[in-house]
Amino acid sequence: MPVEITWWGHATCTVEDSGVRVLTDPLFARRLAHLRRRRGALPPPGAWHTDVALVSHLHADHLHLPSLDRLAPGTHLLVPRGALRAVPGLRRLGRPGRLRITEVAPGERVSVGAVVVRVVSARHDGRRLPVGPHRSPALGYVVEGEARTYFAGDTGLFETMAEEVGPVDVALLPVGGWGPYLGEGHLDAGRAAQALARLAPRCAVPVHYGTYWPIGMDAVRPHEFHAPGDEFVRLAALRAPGVAVHRLGHGESVRLEVAR
Repeated sequence: MPVEITWWGHATCTVEDSGVRVLTDPLFARRLAHLRRRRGALPPPGAWHTDVALVSHLHADHLHLPSLDRLAPGTHLLVPRGALRAVPGLRRLGRPGRLRITEVAPGERVSVGAVVVRVVSARHDGRRLPVGPHRSPALGYVVEGEARTYFAGDTGLFETMAEEVGPVDVALLPVGGWGPYLGEGHLDAGRAAQALARLAPRCAVPVHYGTYWPIGMDAVRPHEFHAPGDEFVRLAALRAPGVAVHRLGHGESVRLEVAR
C-alpha cells in the first residue's frame, strides 16, 4: 500500500499510511499575530479530518488553538508533556465530547489503528512564549506503518539525531522559517541537507518555509521566504544524492511506494 504525503503549508502535513490519517502541527489561519499567509490557499475542510494530530511544541504557529478546535470530535491529539498545564486552552479542547488529548515525551509509543507513533526528541525552545519556564519539551515523531515517516517539527541539528530517530523511509524536514533570520534550534536548507545525509531516508519533503511572512517585511530579504525549498533540493543532491527529494507546492501530494 502506498504512503501519501500532502503538504498544506508551514509545518502542516497529512501522512496517510495503512488506512490511518496523521496530521502534523495543524495551522489553518490566514493570519497569526504579526504573520500573514503569503502563499497557498488555506487547506480545505477535508484537511481537518484526521485520526491523530501531532503537535511538536508549544509555539503558537505549531500549537494553534483555533486550528485544533476545527478537528472532529474524538480526534486523538498528541502534545508534549506539560502542555495542558502550560496552555490552559487545551483543557477546553480536551473536555468530554471533544478531542482525546495525550501528553507524550521522547521514548514513548502510541498506537493509532494500524500505525504506531514513536516520540523522539528535538533541539528547540519548547516554551509557549519567548520567555518563561521550560515546562514542555520540543518533540519529533516517527509514524511507523507501511513506511517509517519522520516529522521533525522544529529542531536544530544534533549529534545523536540519526541514533534517536532510527532508520526511516521518509523525512519531513523544516528548511526555513517565518522571518528573515533563523535563530538557534532551527534547520535552514544547509543544515537540513546535513540532517538528511545523517538520516539517509529513501525520500524527503521540505516543510516549514514559504507560507507565512511578517506583515510589512515584504521587501526585507524576500529570497529567504521563497528560496529555502529549492536550496534544500540543490544541497540535498550534493550531500545525500541517494535520497529522492520531493518539493511540493501548497496542497500538493506525493504517493510513495515503500518496500522494505
